[in-house]
Amino acid sequence: MGEEEREFDIQEELRKLPKKPGVYLMHDEKDEIIYVGKAISLKNRVRQYFQSSRNKTAKIEQMVSRIHHFEYIITDSELEALVLECNLIKEYQPRYNTMLKDDKSYPYIKVTVNEAYPRILFARERKRDKCKYFGPYTSGGAVKDTLELLRKLYRIRTCNRGLPKEIGKGRPCLNYHIKQCDAPCQGYIGQEEYQRAIGKAIEFLNGNYEEIVSELEQKMAAASEAMEYEEAMEYRDLIGSVKQIAKKQKITGDQREERDIIAFAQDGEDTVVQVFFVRDGKMIGREHFYLCVALEESRGQILASFVKQYYAGTPFIPRELLLQEGIEEAEILAEWLSGKRGQKVMIRVPKKGQKEKLVDLAARNAQMVLEQDREKMKREEMRTRGAVQEIEQQLGLEGIVRMEAFDISNINGFESVGSMIVYENGKPKRSDYRKFRIKTVVGANDYASMDEVLSRRFEHGILELQKEGAEKEVGSFTRFPDLILMDGGRGQVNACLSVLKRLGLEIPVCGMVKDENHRTRGLYFQNAEIPIEKSSEGFRLITRIQDEAHRFAITYHRGLRSKEQVHSILDEIEGIGVVRRRALMREFRDIEQIRKASVEELQAVESMNQGAAERVYRFFHSDKE
Repeated sequence: MGEEEREFDIQEELRKLPKKPGVYLMHDEKDEIIYVGKAISLKNRVRQYFQSSRNKTAKIEQMVSRIHHFEYIITDSELEALVLECNLIKEYQPRYNTMLKDDKSYPYIKVTVNEAYPRILFARERKRDKCKYFGPYTSGGAVKDTLELLRKLYRIRTCNRGLPKEIGKGRPCLNYHIKQCDAPCQGYIGQEEYQRAIGKAIEFLNGNYEEIVSELEQKMAAASEAMEYEEAMEYRDLIGSVKQIAKKQKITGDQREERDIIAFAQDGEDTVVQVFFVRDGKMIGREHFYLCVALEESRGQILASFVKQYYAGTPFIPRELLLQEGIEEAEILAEWLSGKRGQKVMIRVPKKGQKEKLVDLAARNAQMVLEQDREKMKREEMRTRGAVQEIEQQLGLEGIVRMEAFDISNINGFESVGSMIVYENGKPKRSDYRKFRIKTVVGANDYASMDEVLSRRFEHGILELQKEGAEKEVGSFTRFPDLILMDGGRGQVNACLSVLKRLGLEIPVCGMVKDENHRTRGLYFQNAEIPIEKSSEGFRLITRIQDEAHRFAITYHRGLRSKEQVHSILDEIEGIGVVRRRALMREFRDIEQIRKASVEELQAVESMNQGAAERVYRFFHSDKE
């Protein structure tokens, strides 16, 4: 941290705050962003945190005690501040903001009505194009089932041929032969007739099932009367599939309805939000979400946080939101959602009638999910964040969020590779995992290899942070860990500390020590081995991290070997070919044991003679003679 940051005077900076709308970011002493908020008046809002007040909750007091400095961004309006706040919360995921734990996306059914011969496709997002979209649906499986049924019913093409330009080019595909496509690519069906089939498919997606069921029943009866029993059974199965999909959609009234119904249940820090999706008057599905409520917020504030984070990420905005509680930001949120949708969006809290009943039903569903999942959520919390807290207590540290673990892998002492894995809040963050091919070290020298890996990792991070504006980045290298975990004891820890000292970094380093049976037994920290209770969640987390680092390195190494990029160091010895190399590895298991073997022990190996044994011995001991 620079000299200017160390001298940050909070009271002086509070006096400089402008009375303008904007977003403020609270930093701790490690420069980690711990809270993001927006304000109509930055001066009034930010000063409230540092004023003595009996109304502050314990959690807010705790958050304020961690604030080392703050920054702010002025905006032209409260709406701009809202948009910026949403983006910054998503980017930094501050520990004291209420956070949406789930990162779900919902599929659509896309009809390419802009094409001469439209297709019906699975889509992950709703784009601003000339296609027609249905959804979003809460289940990808349900979408795929519906698509399969539509192809059986209406024989819609799935290929991406440019029709009618490419009609007659090539042969019809398998779908034509299994009667799931009428092959418009061959001109076997005219454009007008094909468009009628598309029209019926769209009617089906709009919920008009009665017509197709009636049509299928007539065909089934005709086939049965003609004693075409196999064909009749196919129609029977299709009728069953249509009715099954129809059952999943509950009619809610007005066919023009397009709304989300949102309610939640809370028990302490455990919060579940339930959303019912209503499209074209039908409830097409429901979904629940978990929230991590970091500060003691009101029910309205919790709902507002969910609305901001959920609709910042979902591609579809309905015409109306029905909420369980009123929220202070309703007007500005409605303006923001209207801008995203391109049409007016209303936020309402129903007080009577069917709408109130639906909100109440959503609340009861949220309570049911909360009760069912409470123990599961607590177990998950204990094995992740709770485990991290146990490690903090064992090491006498606090504020551990990000942990990075490193491992080295080599086969037969040649072509070493390194791995870096990342855990945040006790969970693996695989997007930040990194692999390293060792460039400067020859042979099985794990300490030198680790020195190279650590130097490359942190030098790259320092370089990126020195670039203009890089302090806003949160990549795998620009975010430094709160704790480094090394696969080993004193030697590996000292190797890491040496790199950090050379680079001027102060990061706690802890070794993950194994016993003679290669099982985790404890931690090595500040020149002492610290035993951990093997039944504790902290111990289990350390074991998972150690195993994951090893797995990731080994997987990378195997991938290189499969490309014939790795070979044995024994290949460097004259006269040692594949047969002798394999025999030596079968006998001694690893390179280190071969290094320690005498000439007599080497000669005793199958296919080895005295000359070969002496060459192997000299290869490993020539530097000592």
